[in-house]
Amino acid sequence: MIPVGLLVLLAVKVFLVGSQTSEQATNPPSSTGEQPPLADGNLSFPWSRLRLPRYIVPLHYHLLLHPNLTTLRFTGSVQIQIDVHNNTNWVVLHSKGLQISKATILDPDLAHVSDQVLPVLHNPSHEQIGIFSPRVLSSGQKYFLYIEFEAELADGFYGFYKSTYRTSEGEIRNLASTHFEPTSARMAFPCFDEPSFKANFSVRIRRSPEYISLSNMPVIKTTPLSGELFEDQFAPSVTMSTYLVAFIVCDFKSVSATTSSGVKVSIYAAPEKWKQTHYALEVAVKMLDFYEEYFNIRYPLPKQDLIAIPDFQVGAMENWGLTTYRETSLLYEPLTSSISDKLWVTMVIGHELAHQWFGNLVTMDWWNDIWLNEGFARYMEYISVEATYPDLQVEEYQLHTCFAAFGLDSLNSSRPISSPAESTTQIEEMFDTVSYDKGACVLHMLRHFLTEEVFQGGTVRYLRKYSYGNANNQDLWDSLSNTCSEDDFTSGKHCYSSDQASKNAYLFAGEHLNLTAMMNTWTLQKGIPLVTVSRKGPRLLLRQNRFLRTVLPSDPQWAAVQQGFLWHIPLTYKTDTSNTIHRHLMTSPTDSIHIGEEVSWVKVNSDMTGYYVVHYADDGWDVIVKLLRENHTALSYKDRTHLIHNAFQLVTAGHLKLTKALELIGYVQLEKHTVPLLEGLGYLQFFYHMTERMDEPLLTMNLGKYILQFFGAVIDQQTWSDSGTVSERRLRSEVLSLACHLEYPPCLERANQLFKDWLHSNGTLNLPTDVAETVFAVGAQDEHGWTSLLNTYKISLSDAQKDKILSALTSSKSKDKLHRLLAMGLEGNVIRSQDLSHLILMISRNARGHHLAWNFVKKNWDTLVEKFQLGSFCIRNIIMGTTGKFSSPEELTDVQQFFETIKEQASQLRATQLALDNVHKNIRWVQRNLESLRIWVNEQMK
Repeated sequence: MIPVGLLVLLAVKVFLVGSQTSEQATNPPSSTGEQPPLADGNLSFPWSRLRLPRYIVPLHYHLLLHPNLTTLRFTGSVQIQIDVHNNTNWVVLHSKGLQISKATILDPDLAHVSDQVLPVLHNPSHEQIGIFSPRVLSSGQKYFLYIEFEAELADGFYGFYKSTYRTSEGEIRNLASTHFEPTSARMAFPCFDEPSFKANFSVRIRRSPEYISLSNMPVIKTTPLSGELFEDQFAPSVTMSTYLVAFIVCDFKSVSATTSSGVKVSIYAAPEKWKQTHYALEVAVKMLDFYEEYFNIRYPLPKQDLIAIPDFQVGAMENWGLTTYRETSLLYEPLTSSISDKLWVTMVIGHELAHQWFGNLVTMDWWNDIWLNEGFARYMEYISVEATYPDLQVEEYQLHTCFAAFGLDSLNSSRPISSPAESTTQIEEMFDTVSYDKGACVLHMLRHFLTEEVFQGGTVRYLRKYSYGNANNQDLWDSLSNTCSEDDFTSGKHCYSSDQASKNAYLFAGEHLNLTAMMNTWTLQKGIPLVTVSRKGPRLLLRQNRFLRTVLPSDPQWAAVQQGFLWHIPLTYKTDTSNTIHRHLMTSPTDSIHIGEEVSWVKVNSDMTGYYVVHYADDGWDVIVKLLRENHTALSYKDRTHLIHNAFQLVTAGHLKLTKALELIGYVQLEKHTVPLLEGLGYLQFFYHMTERMDEPLLTMNLGKYILQFFGAVIDQQTWSDSGTVSERRLRSEVLSLACHLEYPPCLERANQLFKDWLHSNGTLNLPTDVAETVFAVGAQDEHGWTSLLNTYKISLSDAQKDKILSALTSSKSKDKLHRLLAMGLEGNVIRSQDLSHLILMISRNARGHHLAWNFVKKNWDTLVEKFQLGSFCIRNIIMGTTGKFSSPEELTDVQQFFETIKEQASQLRATQLALDNVHKNIRWVQRNLESLRIWVNEQMK
């Protein structure tokens, strides 16, 4: 054996042998005398960067885990086959919160490279460990790194964590589940936890006989062990990133079916919720069949499990072959789930199964391009649901994905789709509206520009070329630009060379299109373009600027924030003289198009397929208002919705008067389509809630009266049932909810009667699902109703019903009750911690809970960060949600002062700057428009 003292001497001499000249070069420690976070004698941590060195690559993990659901701890071991690219004495990889008891390295013949257990150094700030080998690991050789470890099953929602559910008899049962994306596989086992370090995984899990275990692949062997334990051995996985590994130990039940290509699909849920799994099974089978055909690539695994986890922070996770879901995202109970719940389940399954190709088969190189995963999956939700469940009318929701992106992207503190992300907090923050919604909208624009055939063909080439590998933005543009034949592709040719230009180029207007140059303007710069349109005789004059809602054209800083922004905009437009949708690529700050003298109106951005805002200068909006009043069906429902949205966004940005936008929606009384009707109603409803929060009782009352008067006919037409199309049912839910909130007597009478009937039936009466939330909200306004709903919430086995009840409970006008709900959410028993962020948002929407929710966040900030992690979706939602409606200078000062008290954390979060920008925007809106709104409402009430 070699004494420890000798190891230290060896370390000085053979610290690191060999180097790389790349950016990730293996460099010795700094000679400044600074010590890394941990050292062992003179043995210092060998790596100072957040990303791992590239000189060692993992090939295959052999992972053994034994979670004990009684002690809530797990033990494990991992043997990683590694390929050494440079001579070195160090293996650096990720580990977080694991107690490592043993580390050894074996040579290719499985002989130990050292007689000693190897020293393991930790760098907690980078979540890395370094393992020192006294014998040089030689370039070109393969070795086996063996590590034993243990840890507690994590609290929270990351890593290998514990979850519980309560049976109808009140028994609490435990399970262990995983969630690794983006950087939490390292909490479950030591690994090279970066997306480009793809490897194969062979997993074994030990469990008690009352449980089952699941992982990415099927069980191929179960072995009884001593102590009443069983060991499940899973088939080796395909090559994949660590964040996609998953394993679960639980006592769930399942239902299964097989796709047309022979893939076994299973849906797992807690035993008493097993009956709620059947719809998800139908959807998953249909979706897998659809995607195999659409991508023309077989799903590569023999099975696909979908499992509803009781404690789950996000909506779902795409682990290859074992997708995990919130119960509300997977379970469907026809008696209590509304049509919106059904659509949500369908879309989430469509999203996660799209990831089996976009994300799992082809993975982004690094987290800066996570949009390649999430933007595609979000967009494929719409394509897949439209193809498999056309009756759900999913296309009616797609506009709102882009509206959501506009909302964030029109703030100065937005970011490009592809943005630098290094720390775990920065990486977490990449999972945002920009990656998902803007990513999806840019893809939608590109698909319509290139045509469906070219877009689909290019995505298939992308998936085939980079299968089981990693890719970046440029790889996607190259795949969409070329039109290789199948023979070219299979022979390994890239098909991007200049001599193939005639074959590869997508031709637009007779010219070669530089797709990379075009798409870089959408992915590498932040923001959204504003196209200002004006008429000059037969020509349409165009000007593009950056669209901002935080800086007005009259502001001194306007020119500075516009500097350097230019997009290649694929414009579309329609006129009254033709049914043709015309196309034009705008690549300069100003441009013009010949449309002819005879054209009386033009609508730019047809069906809102483009990601840009349009402003009609001069008398352009007057022409639009006249068209909508006289012949609104000359435009599609998407065009009408787009015009309403554009007009009110232009008001906020200072380009249009509020009265003009309000004049525009005057036509909505003629509107028969749900989407534009709800868009117009939505802005009036927004103003109502804004004045309600601002304590403007007279304006609030008059605005409420106007809404009831203006939409009275639509309200009175609604039935309290679940009949009609998806669109009609959605309208019913929205309109009756608002009517009751505005205390419309017929609405309150009907809701109160239904609630009494429901109470008297002891909850056995099944309310119409589309109006259940409205009925519960009306019932929750008195003491007995609120208490009865809370008791039902505690025992309900339907998470869809629980969601509706929780929403109703948060609508209470009693601050004491709202305080009580927040306390229950923080405590985490009656209201699960996973629902706390949503609970805070719902209370913040209540005029009486507006400041209460914000004060709760300030008081419990440290606890919230501990529960959800700093950069997480939940923390961003809490920050943006609780401050989102603030509109006074006093509120802005309060927010600024709080962010100052958490300065170190706030500086790491983009969400804090977005929140401040948003409050500034709200203050400006009130200063510029509140009086105009008051005057307009008074005129309407005469």
